[in-house]
Amino acid sequence: MKPLFRYLAAGSLLLSAHLSFAQVKMPAPSPGQTIHQDFALSFVEVNYSRPAMKGRTIMGDLVPYGKVWRTGANNATTITFGDDVTFGGTAVKAGKYGLLTIPGKSEWTVILTKSLDVTSPAAYKPENDVVRVKVTPAELPFAVENFMISFDDISANEANMLLIWEKTMITVPLKADVDSKVMAQLDAAMKGDKKPYFQAASYYYETNRDLKQALAWVEEAVKENPTAFWVATLKARIQAKAGDKKGAKATAEKAIELAKTAKNDDYVTINQKIIASL
Repeated sequence: MKPLFRYLAAGSLLLSAHLSFAQVKMPAPSPGQTIHQDFALSFVEVNYSRPAMKGRTIMGDLVPYGKVWRTGANNATTITFGDDVTFGGTAVKAGKYGLLTIPGKSEWTVILTKSLDVTSPAAYKPENDVVRVKVTPAELPFAVENFMISFDDISANEANMLLIWEKTMITVPLKADVDSKVMAQLDAAMKGDKKPYFQAASYYYETNRDLKQALAWVEEAVKENPTAFWVATLKARIQAKAGDKKGAKATAEKAIELAKTAKNDDYVTINQKIIASL
């Protein structure tokens, strides 16, 4: 029994040592990152890893030209669109896709694929392509240590997705159909009992629609909330855009009074600037 006991005891010690070692948590050499960007009426989300240069040559070497790249490290890179978009000019349905690239010295190919697990060129299946976009890389005047994906130049219905590493940056434009959806919502809401006068007036003002209608709606919003300095400010802006300088000045002065009462210096300044621009 003693040899058996010693054997079991030794095995237990080895197992314990193995489990202790397995529980050691090490920092990831290429940390993962999730980018969640509110966009249009929905969002765009990217999950990827961020490898570092670490003194290495990246483009054309660590990341070879002419071969499919997972566009990151570790796991496959994915991108999720919360709504339908155009990706580099091509219509794409809402959903989750793999994000791949084929880097080149003078041209990159950016690929959206149905495959969500491509981590090597051998795993890539062209028949699963959803979109292929050709883009021209730009050279940066400085080096970026860690690979990064970001969004910039974001407006109501447009944004640019940026892929940056070393001294290379590529840009893929995104667009979404916002106007028709917002207008449909406004049309439906304005037929209801509680009408969104302020939102409707604001959208008409921002999108350069019928200013007479915008003014009528903002006046209804003022009636509903006569002490709201932000509503008075919108009315002043609409009047100014419509060419009613006298009316815009009077409304902006009223908005200043309301903003001072509410102790909101920002709106005091905003209305002062409206008056100065008349």
